[in-house]
Amino acid sequence: MEGTTRMPNYSPKEFRALSWHDATPAFAQGSDTPRAYLERCLGTIAEREPVVRAWVVMNEAGAREAADASTARWKAGKPLSPIDGMPIGIKDLLETRDMPTQMGCKAYEGNFPKRDNAAVWALREAGAVVLGKTTTAELGGSHPPATTNPFDPARTPGGSSSGSAAAVGARMVPAAIGSQVGGSIIRPAGYCGNFALKPTQGGINRGERQSTSMSTHGPHAGTIEDMWQVAIEIATRAGGDPGRLGLFGPMTTPEARKPVTLAVMEAEGWALLDDTSRNAFETLLERLRAQGVTVLRKGDNPQVDALEEALDGIQVLTNTITAWENHWAHRNLVNTNPDGVSQRAKNTLANAEKLTPADYRSMILRREEIRLRHAATAPVVDAFIAPASPGPAPLWPGDVPGQPLAPRPTGDAVYNTPSSALGAPVVTSPMTAVGGMPMGVQLMGQPHTDAAVTAIARWMVETIEPAIG
Repeated sequence: MEGTTRMPNYSPKEFRALSWHDATPAFAQGSDTPRAYLERCLGTIAEREPVVRAWVVMNEAGAREAADASTARWKAGKPLSPIDGMPIGIKDLLETRDMPTQMGCKAYEGNFPKRDNAAVWALREAGAVVLGKTTTAELGGSHPPATTNPFDPARTPGGSSSGSAAAVGARMVPAAIGSQVGGSIIRPAGYCGNFALKPTQGGINRGERQSTSMSTHGPHAGTIEDMWQVAIEIATRAGGDPGRLGLFGPMTTPEARKPVTLAVMEAEGWALLDDTSRNAFETLLERLRAQGVTVLRKGDNPQVDALEEALDGIQVLTNTITAWENHWAHRNLVNTNPDGVSQRAKNTLANAEKLTPADYRSMILRREEIRLRHAATAPVVDAFIAPASPGPAPLWPGDVPGQPLAPRPTGDAVYNTPSSALGAPVVTSPMTAVGGMPMGVQLMGQPHTDAAVTAIARWMVETIEPAIG
């Protein structure tokens, strides 16, 4: 890409994402090496990074050393895991022993704890090459980094896992780690044409990042095989959060499984879909029905209807719970470095400080009621299907001096907050395109059905023709 020129129109039928899974047979045969693969990634980064701006800091020397060690293991026939040698990006909220962790926040510039997050440790144990830190919206919130969408630099890549999604979408790396509290894995994956897993709550050990009740770590990847492999390699080494069962399932990508019944999750986002986006999604549903899948809609099932009713107001509920859970840490940060925190974050803090413990208790009780209604759908629905966002990535020209701050500079998380509140697993797949831009589709299951949802997503990708709007 030259300057800020838009890439050719995206089509999920034609776009070929970077794959690690497809490259490993050549490593075993000796016709390719992890070091050569890394160098190809570095070449793509050199070409595209000036516009995409997905990276905060990189450790190229350390990556080359790790790739050489991996090359030797593959040559000896003793790779540590199927992702041994995989170049991978780490969202700059997660600590890394060899690179700073600055959280997209001026107040954390130069912060260098020199220790690994649990997931980063597990990746290194599996032989993965930790190449660099990818950009994040400030503190994992809504104040955006400078990252652009890899298919159109005038648009947002989504947030807060902006750099992780953009780096995968730009074919810089085959996988990157993101995190989600509201919509930070699902939405940017959809905007950037990625596969992504937002695991069951607590499915992947968050390490030092345990402060909020709805945050999860999960992989972005160019293929569903790489998505699952990264997640399961982390989980089998680091487990889940304290007190949680952790992600479990097969050590290779679950076999494709055709669902019997899917239910459309309209929630608050349905009214926000433009006609072209809605038509593309409806075309996908028709193709599912043509394969014999029962697709339930509002009015078809009382349990589904009860959940839809409960999801009214879910975005505000999710965001307010998280703001309360973060407000002590953010208050301390603003007090010690008032000029190092954006006005967006300060506005969120001010609203959170108006709440009381009784307000928080009421919100948690409401969230539990919604979770019960979701559980009641388990006997009748294999998974819920929905757009990953209410349309493709929106244009983002930046804030206008003297004007009110844009409320959603990284896009609208309205289709992402339900799974966060429910603690439910989601797989996002690049199954639709609108206006020449990616628009992902999500499948949401019951807690601890990550492998089953991945199996359905794999079947859908392998069987159903993507819809173009």
